[in-house]
Amino acid sequence: MKVILLQDVKKQGKKDQIIDVSDGYAQNFLIKNGLAVPATVTSKKRLATELDIRKKEEDAYIEQCQKIKEKLKKEEIIIKVKTGEQDKVFGTISSKQICDELKKLGYDIDKKKICVTYPIDVLGTHNIKIELHKKVEGEIKVTLKK
Repeated sequence: MKVILLQDVKKQGKKDQIIDVSDGYAQNFLIKNGLAVPATVTSKKRLATELDIRKKEEDAYIEQCQKIKEKLKKEEIIIKVKTGEQDKVFGTISSKQICDELKKLGYDIDKKKICVTYPIDVLGTHNIKIELHKKVEGEIKVTLKK
């Protein structure tokens, strides 16, 4: 029996995948527990339209991320830090601090998307990557001043 998975099922397949399983497994487990629906003509059409809608939403989101990426190129975050002897910075700048500064500028970016690959503990300008989407990576300049 062919079924369309509504959720990921271990050792069977991923969501929205059409798989072929035994009739008993499909009726008594997958369909009964709401993990799948029978793969009929109408359910296949519904799946196709749903995938098209998701694709359009994804494309719109990617386009929005591209616009944010272009705006971020022009922005610069200036963080004032305390320094010791020979301009050594006390501590490092974290992604949380960068996130807070971005919020002050009007960007709502999650701190987990800010990729700080090395410790920011030296005065000067640093280019920090921000993963807005899997396909879109922006960059922002972070400047540390006394």
